[in-house]
Amino acid sequence: MRAPDSILPLRTERLCFAAGGLDILRDVSLTIEAGGPTIVIGPNGAGKSVLLRLLHGLLAPTAGRVAWSGSAGEVARRQAMVFQRPVLLRRSVLANAVYPLTLAGVPRDAREARARDSLRLVGLAELADRPARRLSGGEQQRLALARAAALHPEVLFLDEPCASLDPAATRAVEEIVAALSARGTKIVMTTQDLGQARRLADDVVFVHRGRVIERASAGTFFAAPATPEAVAFLTGELLW
Repeated sequence: MRAPDSILPLRTERLCFAAGGLDILRDVSLTIEAGGPTIVIGPNGAGKSVLLRLLHGLLAPTAGRVAWSGSAGEVARRQAMVFQRPVLLRRSVLANAVYPLTLAGVPRDAREARARDSLRLVGLAELADRPARRLSGGEQQRLALARAAALHPEVLFLDEPCASLDPAATRAVEEIVAALSARGTKIVMTTQDLGQARRLADDVVFVHRGRVIERASAGTFFAAPATPEAVAFLTGELLW
């Protein structure tokens, strides 16, 4: 049942996206509800990142639609996205965490406290005064998560946030994702790492050749995938 002030569920209806004469996504119909993390998996080039950008509103669909349950203003204010390669300002770690709060219109006297809370969440509180661009790759991704967390989003899209990170940095990011989910933030995340998907997913969306081939709870998907494409993907076969 939808909470009175929620922007969820999020629905797509026959969502399509084409570019350069190529169909990247075709007839994607999904419902994303509150709850544990939804993990989007599939081969390279399947359309996972494009799907997240359409849901977030960075891209406009060629056909079909994305329908949130809240007003346009609520949707813009209550969802955020973190990309595979974060772009950081030439400012301190703290200033990077404060900046999106300024853009969001958070009152000046509340910004620093919220930013510092988010830095504590991701383990960067002691680095608040360090230039952000001097952080390691893993620390930069944690800062990107802190910037998003400071906005207190109801929905957070994560596009392969661990793709270029070492195992220790990946573990740190996964712990942050789990903490945000436990707080009630709906996580919708793409990953190429099946181990990560198993660790984090509440439910799985499997994308292949621009279509959603399968949607199931994580336990069901990994134990008994229903489609030949999913079986092949999970066993490491090449999909074309």
